[in-house]
Amino acid sequence: MNFQRGRSKEDLEINLIPLIDVLLVILIFLMITTTYSKFAELQINLPTADAEKQLERPNEINVMVSSDGRYVINHAGYTFKSVDDLAQVMRAAAGEQKEPIVVISADAKATHQSVIYVMEASRLAGLAHISFATQTTK
Repeated sequence: MNFQRGRSKEDLEINLIPLIDVLLVILIFLMITTTYSKFAELQINLPTADAEKQLERPNEINVMVSSDGRYVINHAGYTFKSVDDLAQVMRAAAGEQKEPIVVISADAKATHQSVIYVMEASRLAGLAHISFATQTTK
């Protein structure tokens, strides 16, 4: 028995406008609350080079060297009396990571010797993979 003989069924539709509004609000919220600076511990100006940006790897040891010779290893500042002290801290930062990569972010005006100290400490700590961070010229 069809009691709704003259009525036609309404077509079902999904209204996407509210969904788009909610997604825009979420996008704006994320853009406002996200921090874009990777390193805030030291004010350093990286040397420039034309290269593609590498993806961050989970087994990195980030070593920053400021222009006045201060060191920051994985977001913690340190002062060193010798390269052996620096090697011990780098060994502790590596922990149980398998083949960690030492990423040296040295200020463009940092002395060559301070970067060599980091490389020597990496060798003493048994960390063979070293990479240098730069910024693009664009």
